[in-house]
Formats: sequence, structure tokens, C-alpha cells
Amino acid sequence: MALTDKIYLKNHRHICSQLETRVPKSAFSGATLDLLFGGEGLSKLDDATRERALDFAEDFLDCDCDSNPYCGHPERKFLAYLLDLRAQGLGPEAIVDVMGEDYLVSAYPGDVLSFLDDAVRTLDAAAELAAVEGDEEMEAAIESRRRALVG
Repeated sequence: MALTDKIYLKNHRHICSQLETRVPKSAFSGATLDLLFGGEGLSKLDDATRERALDFAEDFLDCDCDSNPYCGHPERKFLAYLLDLRAQGLGPEAIVDVMGEDYLVSAYPGDVLSFLDDAVRTLDAAAELAAVEGDEEMEAAIESRRRALVG
């Protein structure tokens, strides 16, 4: 299961109450995206929640694809956001805190840690492939990114 499947609306009950309907907890669920960003969804939210939802939409759902937001780009952008937070030196718990403040979404720190561990292992494999291919520049770039994630 991808990490984005484990990203949840932080104030789920409050949002359901404002929208006057049940909303899936998963932030990247198609139904959640449709209810929040389609029709009157945003207009029913209080100012603070609407502001965070608009920030989320601007940062992750802004895509020119015909199938947006179901094209996979929002999830990739969100994962890049998490990797950038880690590169800034934040640990899994701090990452969860920041994404909650920024976008009113949450995850379990253990899920974030698992994602980060997988990212480091993927970078290890990519660096080894670059070395086998003799691409020293790519290997150095990958190693640099890996060191940023490891801390």
C-alpha cells in the first residue's frame, strides 16, 4: 500500500459535519477529492479549513492532465513534499506535525518512517545501477540525495 493511501484528513469529523455528508478519511481518495473540490464543497467549509484545503489543491492538485486529479501527479507531488521535509532535517513525527499544520492531513509516524526507509533503499539501488553503468555524475547526485535523506 502506498503512503498516500495512508494520508488522512486531520479533522475528518469536523469536515464531514461542515459538508453535511460522509467523506472518506483518506485525503487522496477520489471521493474525498470530489466532495471537497467539486461542486459546493469548499464553500461549505469554515475559513481556516477552506484555506488549508485550497493550499492543498494549489500545491498538489494543480496539473494540466485531462484526468487530473486522478493522474497520479498529486500523489507524486505530495511524496516529493515529504522527501523535502526530511531533507530539511525533520524526523517522521515532525513531518507529520508539519503536514498537519500545512494541509490538515495526518499519517502515522511509523508509516512515514517506512516510506523514508524505502526511499533510501531505492536510492541505494539507483546509485549501484549508476555505478555499474559508469555514470559517476549520476551516482554522485543520487548519493547526495541519499545523504540528505539519511541526515
